[in-house]
Amino acid sequence: MKRLAPLFLIVAVLLAIFPPRLAAAAEVTPSPDDDRSPGAALATTVSTVTGIAISPLLGTGVYGACQWAEAGTEAERARLPWYAHMSFWLPALVVVGLCAAKDSLGTVLPPGFKKPLDMLETVENKVSGLVAAGAVIPLITAEFSRGIAGGRAAAAAGHGFAGHGFAMISLGMGDASWLLNLLAVPAGLAMFAVVWMAAHAVTVLVLLSPWGAIDAALKALRTALLVLLAATALVNPRVGAALSLLVIVIAYLLAGWAFRLTVFGGVFCWDFLTVRRVRFSPAENDNRVFAGANLPGVPPRMSGRLVLRSGGALEFYYRPWLVLAERSAAVPGDRAQLAVGKGLFFSSIGGEATGTLFLLPPRYHGHEEVVARAYLLGGGVKAAGLRRAWNVLKELFGGVAARTQVV
Repeated sequence: MKRLAPLFLIVAVLLAIFPPRLAAAAEVTPSPDDDRSPGAALATTVSTVTGIAISPLLGTGVYGACQWAEAGTEAERARLPWYAHMSFWLPALVVVGLCAAKDSLGTVLPPGFKKPLDMLETVENKVSGLVAAGAVIPLITAEFSRGIAGGRAAAAAGHGFAGHGFAMISLGMGDASWLLNLLAVPAGLAMFAVVWMAAHAVTVLVLLSPWGAIDAALKALRTALLVLLAATALVNPRVGAALSLLVIVIAYLLAGWAFRLTVFGGVFCWDFLTVRRVRFSPAENDNRVFAGANLPGVPPRMSGRLVLRSGGALEFYYRPWLVLAERSAAVPGDRAQLAVGKGLFFSSIGGEATGTLFLLPPRYHGHEEVVARAYLLGGGVKAAGLRRAWNVLKELFGGVAARTQVV
């Protein structure tokens, strides 16, 4: 129930704001073909925010292109937001097309060639997500708020929604329309954040996946969901909003898993693209690593510190969500049986009896011998090979990118 408390709070705030708006909308009856009621506006806004969160560059590009096409004259197009200008949405859609072409060729490209392109796409998804969160979502939610508070005259003229209820409560000489915007923008950003993290996790899984066929399947599922949301919202905005809310709830429940995967993917790309390994030297103790799938009591891909205690025991220290109170976990197994498994793009620490315990970011590539000596690992450094395909798939979605076997 504690995990659902923030979700219940958001729902309570929405219920406090919008039922008065829906009741007041009956005074201004929209035509069937042009529903300008607050309910329809809210449904469209929720669907738009969710769609952009699933794929920020594609969603923002398509949304901007639609606004550009709906504008009848050049003067109207000049007044559109920046993302609705052809100078943005056309290059954005071209980049999306190039990413799709890369994915379609993924089954024939060697991993050593495709993975750097996957890293660039991961960086693009992070940057476009930040841009959408900072500059697109606030504009969309603010536009919705202005339409709600536009007043009866604006609604009658076809420029807004009925201006009654909570948004227009008088406070002295003013009104509370600003309060609606103050609540709507953070609510929109919260919805965007949880959905974007879950969708971005798919991009990171593609980056970590060893097979192009899995990459194509993951991308196809994400694209199919985006198309389904857009088509449903077009046919019936309220049904589209209901489907979007279902996506938001699922993404909220997966937020912890998606956040850890997002952090891991960010560190992975930063280390690889900046060639950090040439400027990095592992410490003699207390190094930053990520938890593997087999560390008891610790969620997979949790960022933390691996410490060798004076008594010879290994301990992992970590902070949930990177900022909460620090926790620790004892590392199971005998250090004499542990080894550093050197992979193609990143390495790991584990053993035959324990499985993968820790993942080393790409900065450690080439420094595996130093890590093995620092933590007195009896197995030293050995080549890491993939186990059976089923184990790879299980750890891809539940833990690490691929279970490593020291050979």
